[in-house]
Amino acid sequence: MTEKTLNADNILEVEDLKMHFYMGHDGIIGGKRNYVYAVDGISFSIRKGETLGLVGESGCGKSTVVRAVAQLYKPTAGKVLLDGNDLTKMSHAEMFAARKDMQCVFQDPYSSLDPRMTTAEIIAEPMRIYRRRGIFRMTEAEINERVEHLMELVGLSKFFKNRFPHEFSGGQRQRIGIARALALKPRLILADEPVSALDVSIQAQVLNLFKDIQKEMGLSYLFIAHDLAVIKYISDRIAVMYLGKIVETGDYVDLYKNPLHPYTKALLSAAPIPDPEVERKRQRIILKGDVPSPTEQRKGCYFYDRCPNRKDCCKDKQPQFVHPQGTSEGHTVACFLYGS
Repeated sequence: MTEKTLNADNILEVEDLKMHFYMGHDGIIGGKRNYVYAVDGISFSIRKGETLGLVGESGCGKSTVVRAVAQLYKPTAGKVLLDGNDLTKMSHAEMFAARKDMQCVFQDPYSSLDPRMTTAEIIAEPMRIYRRRGIFRMTEAEINERVEHLMELVGLSKFFKNRFPHEFSGGQRQRIGIARALALKPRLILADEPVSALDVSIQAQVLNLFKDIQKEMGLSYLFIAHDLAVIKYISDRIAVMYLGKIVETGDYVDLYKNPLHPYTKALLSAAPIPDPEVERKRQRIILKGDVPSPTEQRKGCYFYDRCPNRKDCCKDKQPQFVHPQGTSEGHTVACFLYGS
């Protein structure tokens, strides 16, 4: 049996999600078991029709979150509620049916498409697989018609449907990946850095495509990126991630205008501003030291070693999320600077 959530406005709710990868033990009988704590207890929700941007530096666990939400990795702990149903407790058959409503767009359009299949075959494959299971009822003629419609929707001519992936540019390949993700008429798209492998000019086109499709189909997005400009453009709300934990969440306008967490401030200060006068006057926040190893769990704040505003309590206690006065609704931060 799956569990139901009471919040009908959310399409996705993630509660205390953990993804720990076993890395063996110390080599002696009874030795310490070693893990990589890629995602270490995060919670967030996505409302229907909303885009949540998840941002952080490389290696912080963003892509692992996508794979754990999609159940491509079996989470170590936590709940993933899609329309109130806990995906972590589903049988294989139940999970197969649930994936119809939740599809992924991957980072690398070069490796996410089968080079032996034509564009039409790639886009039609999900529909044919689900038709065999009796979940998606369409005739072959209807599937071919939908393939052509999806190609036109993502900006590709239907006359290219018999071409192979190597005959397209990187941006065109990513459009094929988006069309494939839309084939089963999902309601939630998990986009794992879908524009990071593309040229900047092509990035803008693909981002606009995501926005247009969302408006037309009423989709919800979990959008992963490390580029702050991309996240700001595409997101309604933003969650900032550091070393397997979310440290701040908020509306994109408020978070960029009034960042609270020291890591968020450092992250935003590193992003260039296309105004020479502003760029010359603003002060960069240079973090000292390296990112700690994800193989170590800590008692206190994971940002302690690099934080310019750390307190004594930060070393031994983990901060809880608080909503500081003067911030917009939903703007929360996990930092002792804003509460005990």
